[in-house]
Amino acid sequence: MAVNTPKSVRNLVIYEIYVRNHGQNGNFADISADLPRIREMGVDVVWFMPIHPIGQLNKKGELGCPYSIQDYREVNPEYGTREEFRMLVQYAHALGLKVMIDVVFNHTSHDSVLLDTNPDWYHLDENGRPTTTVPQWSDIIDLNHPNEDLWTYLIDSLKLWVNLGVDGFRCDVASLVPLPFWQRAREEIATLNPNVLWLAESVHTGFLIWQRELGKPGSADGELHSAFDLSYDYDIWVLWEKAVADPEMVPLYFSALQFQKGIYPSHTVKMRCVENHDQPRIAQRAPSRAQALAWTAFQAFNEGAFLIYAGQESENLHTPNLFDVDKVAWNEYSLQRFITKLSQLKKHDCVVNGRLTLLTHSPVLTAVWQTETQTIYGAFNVQGLIDVMPTPLPDGAHTNYLSDLEEQFEVRDGEMMVPETAVIVILDNNIELDGFQQPSIMLF
Repeated sequence: MAVNTPKSVRNLVIYEIYVRNHGQNGNFADISADLPRIREMGVDVVWFMPIHPIGQLNKKGELGCPYSIQDYREVNPEYGTREEFRMLVQYAHALGLKVMIDVVFNHTSHDSVLLDTNPDWYHLDENGRPTTTVPQWSDIIDLNHPNEDLWTYLIDSLKLWVNLGVDGFRCDVASLVPLPFWQRAREEIATLNPNVLWLAESVHTGFLIWQRELGKPGSADGELHSAFDLSYDYDIWVLWEKAVADPEMVPLYFSALQFQKGIYPSHTVKMRCVENHDQPRIAQRAPSRAQALAWTAFQAFNEGAFLIYAGQESENLHTPNLFDVDKVAWNEYSLQRFITKLSQLKKHDCVVNGRLTLLTHSPVLTAVWQTETQTIYGAFNVQGLIDVMPTPLPDGAHTNYLSDLEEQFEVRDGEMMVPETAVIVILDNNIELDGFQQPSIMLF
C-alpha cells in the first residue's frame, strides 16, 4: 500500500489544467502546444481536471461542471477524441512529463450512462429518486457505496486510462468514497503499473466533521494515506486562510504545520499550494503582491509536493468559472521565472535528501533544509513587515537565489533586513540553528 510511496513524491511539481479554459480553442491541441513551456517551468506532472463528457441535465451554467460526469470511459467531445488524448499523453511523456487525470467516483451527472443500465448503483431519496447527499451539489447524484459490481466497473474504468498511458489519478472528494475501495483500486492498478501516482482530495476538517455528525462515512487524512501517495492540505487550510488575511494568525498556522508533521503516518506527503480551481487566486487573496509572492515561495519551499494552477504564472486575479467558458488570461508570464526557480529548488540535493526545520514565525516565517554538508535557508515576509531580523546566516554578503539579478544582502552581527518578499540562500555547509527556533504554539 502507500507505505511504499517513494520519498521523491515530496519533491514533485504538479500543474493543474482545465482544458476548457486553458487555450483559445479549449481542446487538447491547445494543451499540446503549451506543454513545452509548462515543462520548462520544472513541472513533473500535468493534472487534467475531468476530461469526460459533462452532464447536461440540471447542469450549472451554460456548459455544465466538469465534475458532473456522464461517462467515465469517454472523452468530452469539446476537447477532442480518445485517440487525440492518447497522443497528448504520448507527447507529454516524450517531454518527460507524467499525466494525471481527475476521477470522480463519489457521484455522476443526472444523465449518466450508468443510470439507465444500473439504477441500483445510486443513492436514493425517500421517494426512490437518485439524489445528492450534499444539497449544494444540485447538478450531481451520489453513487451508493459500497457495491461490488460498481467497484469492479470503476476500477475497470481506471484500467482503461492506465492502458492509454495515464500515470496518476487525482481523486475527487476521496474522503467520501469508502477507503476499502481505494485500497482495492490501488492494488489492482499496480498490476498494470506499480508507479501510478494517487492524489487524494481530502476534505476540509469542518466538512468531515459535518459528514460524521450526519451519520455519513468519511475518511480522515491519516486513514487515506493507507491508499494514497499524496493528500490535500485542507486539514489546516482554514488556518492558512486566516494567516494570509491577518498576520497575527501566522503563529497559529506555524503551529499547525508543526502539529501536522506528527499526527500522520511517516510516509505521508502533503500537496502544498496557494490556489487551485476551488480557491481564490493568491494574487486576489493576499493583502499585497509582495505577500502573495512570499506565500507562494514559502509553500514551494515547504515539505511536500507543490501545485501550480494554470494562470498563476501570469498573476491572474480571477479564478475561472467551472460552468462556462472563462479563459485564463495569458497576457504575460510575469511570474514564470519566479515559479521556475521555485520548481527547480524542489530538485536540489539538499531538498531531495535533507530535512526541513521550521524555525520562526516572527518577525517572519523562516525555515531551513539541511543535510550533513548543505543548508538552504529561507525567509518569507508573509506579514508584510519592514524591519530587521535575527538570522543564523553567517555575517557577510549573501546572494538571494530568487533574484534574477543575483542581488545580494548583508548580514551584520547576526541580523539582516526583512526581505520585501522572500530570500532563499544556498550554502555549501551546515549552519548552527541553536537559538533560532521558536517553540510551537500549543493548539490545545
